[in-house]
Amino acid sequence: MSINRVMISGNLTRDPELRSTAGGTSVLKLGVAVNDRRKNQQTGEWEDVPNFVDCTIFGTRADALAQYLGKGQKVAIEGKLRFSSWESQQGEKRSKLEVVVDEIEFMSSRGEGGGGRQVETPQTPDLPADDEIPF
Repeated sequence: MSINRVMISGNLTRDPELRSTAGGTSVLKLGVAVNDRRKNQQTGEWEDVPNFVDCTIFGTRADALAQYLGKGQKVAIEGKLRFSSWESQQGEKRSKLEVVVDEIEFMSSRGEGGGGRQVETPQTPDLPADDEIPF
């Protein structure tokens, strides 16, 4: 058995880029800065060190979310990791690890703090009401 799930929260590092594949599928690319807390060995002080995570959203959700997301906005993301590799035009081998987004929650409005809106995948199955669960 293997599990491929990741949850991150941080700030968008740039405005999202919306593109389309040759087949017409919308693809939204995001960059998220996620801070890691580390102790500086020289000063003994704790400091925040940013990690930059590439995230991708596919389909009609990409179109809808593109108009609501912007640089600096705080988001929480749940998804799965995807590894890809390719060769550059100069013949160098390249690779990256990115998050394919399943769910995203707005933790601040575009341009200001506050908000808090959640968008879920349409594939989420309908669950029975609590009184219909047999245990």
